[in-house]
Amino acid sequence: MTKGSPCFHVIELEQRTDAWREWRHHGVGASDAPIIMGENPWKDVWGLLSLKQGPACDPGRNAAMNFGEECEADALGSYIQKKGVSVAPLCLESKERPWMRASLDGISDDRSVVVEIKCGLSIYRKVSQYKMVPTYYNGQLQHILALTGLPSLDFWCYLPNRPGLLVKIRRDESYIKRLITAETEFWQHVQEGR
Repeated sequence: MTKGSPCFHVIELEQRTDAWREWRHHGVGASDAPIIMGENPWKDVWGLLSLKQGPACDPGRNAAMNFGEECEADALGSYIQKKGVSVAPLCLESKERPWMRASLDGISDDRSVVVEIKCGLSIYRKVSQYKMVPTYYNGQLQHILALTGLPSLDFWCYLPNRPGLLVKIRRDESYIKRLITAETEFWQHVQEGR
């Protein structure tokens, strides 16, 4: 990313609102990427395609999602304290591929630092044990790096009353090339079915 000429537009939306859900529905977001890349063990590309071709809807919530949302403010605060850099949630859209979108957990004012936050016992145990991020997040993280143009991002794993776990995720150009090809093909299929 060249300083002063970002490869994205900032989209002024409050996350988790109806307008935000509608915006996400009309593009490919970071959380869609692992599904498109076949890395998500719980969802498949055909189900995602069906969702994107239909009307925007609230996909529903589960206990893990509710817990993560409840912890978000504390998790963000603990990351800011650890890193000493202020970050805030923000929605972004690619200038080159307007359908490519991300709802970031945190990005610095100068757009040089991005954090992806995960909360929960299962992810905390995995990152703590293996000192790395599970592969089913690869697509999401590389999607964010592709969109922002940054060389790396911070993966912050948070659980109340435990030390935060920080993993630096580096940009993988060969993966990003495959990702953009797969997402472009997926988005063409979405458009054809609408």
